[in-house]
Amino acid sequence: MIDFPSQDDLTIHFAHPAYQLDTCLKARNTGIKCFQTRTPEDAKARIAEGHVVVASGHWNNDFLNTASQLRFVQVCAAGYNQFDLDAVRAADVRLANASGVNVNAVSDHAMALMLGLTRQIHHARDNQRAKHWRGMISDIARREDELAGKTVLIIGMGAIGSRLARLAKAFEMTVIGVRRNTAAIEAQVDEAHPPGALPELLGRADFVVLTCPLTDETANIIDAAALSAMQPTAQLINVARGGCVDQSALIDALKSGTIIGAGIDTTVQEPLDAASPLWDFDNIILTPHSAGETRRYEENVMDILLDNLNRLWRGETALHNQIV
Repeated sequence: MIDFPSQDDLTIHFAHPAYQLDTCLKARNTGIKCFQTRTPEDAKARIAEGHVVVASGHWNNDFLNTASQLRFVQVCAAGYNQFDLDAVRAADVRLANASGVNVNAVSDHAMALMLGLTRQIHHARDNQRAKHWRGMISDIARREDELAGKTVLIIGMGAIGSRLARLAKAFEMTVIGVRRNTAAIEAQVDEAHPPGALPELLGRADFVVLTCPLTDETANIIDAAALSAMQPTAQLINVARGGCVDQSALIDALKSGTIIGAGIDTTVQEPLDAASPLWDFDNIILTPHSAGETRRYEENVMDILLDNLNRLWRGETALHNQIV
């Protein structure tokens, strides 16, 4: 790799429309020079000025043709499918993602969706807006419920799924984890199973939670057959990616009562089309892919970025979350 600039010579280009990354770095008083662009056009116009680019959706692979000073790209998200890795290597540029940046946030959100559905917080909010004070209910099936004693099936026991397992155990739930390397999670869950066991596990869960990455293996992992295998009283929680669920099959399952409800943070199309039936289900809590975005997000990105910069200044070859 071409020599990495010293701290005094380095310039960081933050390319993001919303995250306050430049403000966050300046507040740390590192003395590192930086600037931020907030549109793809501005990012393109100034791409040649930075030695380091911190970006996600505003990245364009054509930047590599004009970013003559670029030495390192820090993705400010976990996903990096938009990067041409062969082209990055050919340009002698290092690249790392921000995997783990939202472990607490997403696992918190998954737990909140389970609690919200169980305690019917969405219905309570609707009643609040209608100024309706709900009386006591004689129909037991319509009442709020408790998490203790319920079974949660977590598909994808990485950092997020593992933390969710700890939270669920604190609520006295039975936790079943799905991961290829079952030995790595046996101490964290009540049962550990490989992905091949999923069809037999779905019918045992009160909550099926997706915390897995979107890959060829997990695309539509929850399809019509999987939904049919779930209990009619079960609920689906998706804080992974919209493509992990067959959205049409989910809509059909919710309409038919195949499952009782869902907590959805990600959809196939984002923003979700206004005509989608998902907006109108009373038995859904729908959030706008906001699980990972908290008041701590910029600080968490900055921790990873500065760790990687220090490694580069020390001449180390291994980066935190290294991709290239």
